[in-house]
Amino acid sequence: MARAVVLGSSALGSTSPNPSVGAVIVRDDRVIGEGYTSPAGQNHAEINALRQAGNDARDATLYVTLEPCCHYGRTPPCTDAIIAAGISHVVFAVTDPNPRVSGGGAAALRAAGLTVECRPSPEADQLHEAFAKHIVTGLPFVVAKFAMSLDGKIATRTGDSMWITGPMARARVQQMRKELDGIMVGIGTVLADNPQLTARDISGDALPENLQPVRIVLDSSARTPATSRMLQQPGRTIIATAGSVEPARRSDLEAAGALVVSLPGADGRVDLAGLLSYLGESGMVSLLVEGGGGVLGAMLDARLVDKVQAFIGPMLIGGVDARSPVEGVGARMMSDVLRLKRTNLEQIGPDWLITGYPDSNGA
Repeated sequence: MARAVVLGSSALGSTSPNPSVGAVIVRDDRVIGEGYTSPAGQNHAEINALRQAGNDARDATLYVTLEPCCHYGRTPPCTDAIIAAGISHVVFAVTDPNPRVSGGGAAALRAAGLTVECRPSPEADQLHEAFAKHIVTGLPFVVAKFAMSLDGKIATRTGDSMWITGPMARARVQQMRKELDGIMVGIGTVLADNPQLTARDISGDALPENLQPVRIVLDSSARTPATSRMLQQPGRTIIATAGSVEPARRSDLEAAGALVVSLPGADGRVDLAGLLSYLGESGMVSLLVEGGGGVLGAMLDARLVDKVQAFIGPMLIGGVDARSPVEGVGARMMSDVLRLKRTNLEQIGPDWLITGYPDSNGA
């Protein structure tokens, strides 16, 4: 199952709206087939593993991170193929979270005479956490990411922020961008940094277009320059505005390759909940929110974040005017703060990564 999780993880970012599943087929204590989910509309993990195993799959054991599907979508049910291949034993880690079919795959396999087990795995749960939210709510799973110093600063008082974390941590961020479907920042970040907002390989080159997250800019007044570097990169860009956009301005942005979407909210700002609904309806399963502080603060104030990943560099910046990673309104009392549960601490080179999940019950 650990190997199946690794296989499934390798497909993250390329399978949405389908889950990134991993599968391993074992016979006589020997791996005879492996597979992971192909891009949407193509083979599921089980089918790829069965094709590799061939006739040896008969009487073998299939380990798969998610309960095999039993319904027709863009492809036929995996349960039919598993039964036809002669698999005798199926072990899965996560029950299908789709309420319309949950448990149906296991039931179909048992009805055909196979031995079926569910063996929970925290790693498999994490692999499928975004799919689980999206299939139930229709909304993307939102990850808030930021990097800060030990004293909670994201830049010096002059705005210099290069670099708070080292190369290994920055490489992890590139992997996160590759694995998630979208990446969101505010117009302040675009105007200040003119970022590319791409997923890049170890040499710094942009990955192919099919591995690029959709770029989303919160830009109430459509101030994004049509000459922005991100509009010259592979992949799609959405400019989310809060109202009507001057026709010439819209024309310039669309000519540069951007999709301009109007989602008016309160106080002349973009309706964040409406934006998540729009992205979810378009098939976006996961979203990385990179900031700046105003965007992260607004998302956390609205309780729209599902996971927090905070990189901490071992440095002290100081300065009363130096920016912090999370702004917004914030908590009035300690009883109002957003606490994290299921926290994990990981060292990445000289830096640290804290991962946690906001507690919906509050303090």
